[in-house]
Amino acid sequence: MKPFYITTPIYYVNDKPHIGHAYTTILADVVARHHRNSGKDVFFLTGLDEHGQKVQQAAEKRGVDPKKHCDEMAPRFLELWKRLHIQYDDFIRTTEKRHTDTVKKILQNVYDKGDIYEDSYEGLYSVSEERFITEKEAESGHYRDIKKLKEKNYFFKMSRYQEKLIEHIEQNPMFIQPTHRKNEVLGFLKSSLSDLCISRPKSRLNWGIELPFDSKYVTYVWFDALINYVSALGLNGEEEKYKSFWPVNFHLIGKDILTTHAVYWPTMLMSAEIKLPRSIFAHGWWMSDQSKMSKSLGNVIDPLELIESYGVDPVRFYLMKEMVLGHDSNFSMDSFIKCYNSDLANDFGNLLSRVSNLVNKFYNGSLVEGEDLSEDGLAIKKNAKETIDEVSKLMDEMKINDAIERVLQFVRNVNKFLELTAPWKVVKTDLKRAGRILFTAAESLRVIALLFSPIMPNRTKSVLNILNSKDKAVYWGGLQVNDKIKTHEPLFPRIEL
Repeated sequence: MKPFYITTPIYYVNDKPHIGHAYTTILADVVARHHRNSGKDVFFLTGLDEHGQKVQQAAEKRGVDPKKHCDEMAPRFLELWKRLHIQYDDFIRTTEKRHTDTVKKILQNVYDKGDIYEDSYEGLYSVSEERFITEKEAESGHYRDIKKLKEKNYFFKMSRYQEKLIEHIEQNPMFIQPTHRKNEVLGFLKSSLSDLCISRPKSRLNWGIELPFDSKYVTYVWFDALINYVSALGLNGEEEKYKSFWPVNFHLIGKDILTTHAVYWPTMLMSAEIKLPRSIFAHGWWMSDQSKMSKSLGNVIDPLELIESYGVDPVRFYLMKEMVLGHDSNFSMDSFIKCYNSDLANDFGNLLSRVSNLVNKFYNGSLVEGEDLSEDGLAIKKNAKETIDEVSKLMDEMKINDAIERVLQFVRNVNKFLELTAPWKVVKTDLKRAGRILFTAAESLRVIALLFSPIMPNRTKSVLNILNSKDKAVYWGGLQVNDKIKTHEPLFPRIEL
């Protein structure tokens, strides 16, 4: 099997982690777990972007060194990832030597190729965005702290790669996903592409990676940050890891950083003669009551508060189920509670309680019979096998919400099977037949738990523990006659309003 590499964006160290950060990282974790379960060698990278003007200003305000400021901010993200059960393989910070060395190496290569030149530039500069902006952008009202600047800087000949990039996008339909984001980038590339200012004079900003060919300048934060995706693989050192995992399978990003990832990054890679990513996947925003979450509106959801109240796995489940990848989604407590009570407490949780209670009540906790070979029982077995195949395909295609809905359909079918066969009635007259019905329901639960395991790793581990199943492979036929089923507390206690 080919190795699988997935990344989140590297998050800005000055941000307080919010539901947007949590969503992208959980999504990457779910996809990584799915591919690990498929037997692939997986590398999952996340990390922090620690350079730039805003970090320097925040450190000055606090009266501390920028590196010390970053060291104090970074644990907030590490703590959240731990709490959200994120199983990353590497966490990179752009202040690390392995990263700064790679940035300098790539800069030097691009410079030696003749793709970097020095020029004077006069224009409007947005301090908040840390970049020069056009008059049109300034008029849009989206940019704060705009000032007129004239200074000498270094520029990357991004325009040289415009046609080559258009050709690549058109020839590789999966390169930018979903399709409407690909069309957005192609629309952007229809007008002439300007060259990219990739330096900042140290007289104005000294918190950054020094240009290897001019010590009076530091690197523009995007020419630094994007390189994390290759520096973490050891482009400078651990060549085996780089050869094994690059090009990346998926860069997961929010739609607000599409241009930097789908235009700046590929042109940088083309110049440095590094293979382009296989796919850049831009997801939508989480809205709150139909409004974009923002600090100024005070409607930013704190994921730590949510998991404190309702547990990690229900939050992971809701975020994965409610967003169609590529589109915006609305977060509300009403929809969260409805989803929890309906899908998790009523459907999945009750199915487990029903089966384990009956097995413990009538069979001393043992599965004394094999599977149900009646027409209804065989229909469930067939449905299970179809669900396994379909869910695997949907997960590979990044249709996470569809995959979850497909598993839930199977959960509902197993519940209907129990309603139809009524083992709690059958047990009074035919102990063996009721035992076979419960065996088929228990095996269905094992399959459901494994299919849900990338999304809810902890609760599904509890289910497999209740079923005494150690087999992690997703197939029909894992449970054996005489396997024990444990008693347990409710898996998803209902949220009472």
